[in-house]
Amino acid sequence: MVRPPRPRVTEPQVFGSIKQGNFWVEYPSGLVDLTRASPLTTNQLKQIDVPAKTEGQLDIPVNGDRTIRVDMKQSAFVIIDMQKNWGLTSKEITILPPALARSFTRNASGGFGSDMGGNWGPLLLRGSRNADLYGPLQAEWLNGKELGSDVWMHKNRMGGLWGPGTALDLYLKEEGIKTLFFAGVNTDQCVLGTLVDAYFTGYDVVIVMDATATGSPEGGLSNVLYNGEGSYGFVTDSARISQAA
Repeated sequence: MVRPPRPRVTEPQVFGSIKQGNFWVEYPSGLVDLTRASPLTTNQLKQIDVPAKTEGQLDIPVNGDRTIRVDMKQSAFVIIDMQKNWGLTSKEITILPPALARSFTRNASGGFGSDMGGNWGPLLLRGSRNADLYGPLQAEWLNGKELGSDVWMHKNRMGGLWGPGTALDLYLKEEGIKTLFFAGVNTDQCVLGTLVDAYFTGYDVVIVMDATATGSPEGGLSNVLYNGEGSYGFVTDSARISQAA
């Protein structure tokens, strides 16, 4: 289902709190400025013309006949669960919520930490082969780590921002990250869990539609994209990001 574009604003409109420094500005042209730049004066807000972007900013077209302006220093590409499985610690396994523990237990001998046989190691346990990165990404991750651009965060819930003090939340706050571009698997499970966490926590949410997938039945992906555009934030694709860069 295609969501009809929302009507454009007739004059620049602020969403959020300028006083708290957490706001967007939307313009009649269709630009939505997520950079949280210096607060605009009353006269500036009455101007129809879009201010020119500055160094380090990108204007990225998104679904719904809009373009978002982002600050690259305040943005991160969040790639969910592209390892073969999670990477829990032995301690974390003992304190997981029952619903989560049950969902990964298909028989009496299965579940988190159970032996997968062969050289795969304990299920979902950090450091085991079944918790390694998906093969082709390993070299990319090592290269990014050396460059200082990539960080590997472990999570112990469906969502990576499920509560205060998670590794991902601490890192994003320390780095001043506000805008999150989401990719990975599964779209309607761990990607959705993390982006909804981000949405409720106050981060900007942008789904990269051709960089996420799911094995769920029809509707699993499309529902997330539909609500991603209409509720959580914005939807774009890798081509539009590359062209903007």
